Amino acid sequence: MPSLRIMPKVMTLTDAAAARVSALIAQKPGVKALKIGVKKGGCAGMEYTMTWAEEIGKFDEIIEEKGAVVLIDPAAMMYLLGTEMDYKTDKLSSQFVFNNPNQKSACGCGESVNLEPATPPGFAPAEA
Repeated sequence: MPSLRIMPKVMTLTDAAAARVSALIAQKPGVKALKIGVKKGGCAGMEYTMTWAEEIGKFDEIIEEKGAVVLIDPAAMMYLLGTEMDYKTDKLSSQFVFNNPNQKSACGCGESVNLEPATPPGFAPAEA
């Protein structure tokens, strides 16, 4: 029997993030999850993306936590490995916040970030 390989969790959600995701999905008929990804853009190089998913893709990573369902786009997995998703509210705004150990910097406006792919234990870093 082959040994099981334990995969690290791509992302975790705080109680606040899970509650907000669940509440938003409940308001959207036909939506199964919130899908998180990254794309090139902004002054720091990359931006987080969030879209509603009516279907779960074959290679999407499924995060079911505290009643919320979040999908991770396959192309974003190595950039999001180890990330904690939070939801914060202050006097002027409410927003999802990503506490990402792969983030090396962010732009001044907070709209874009500089991300490097994670290198899990046992993997060699990418050659430049």
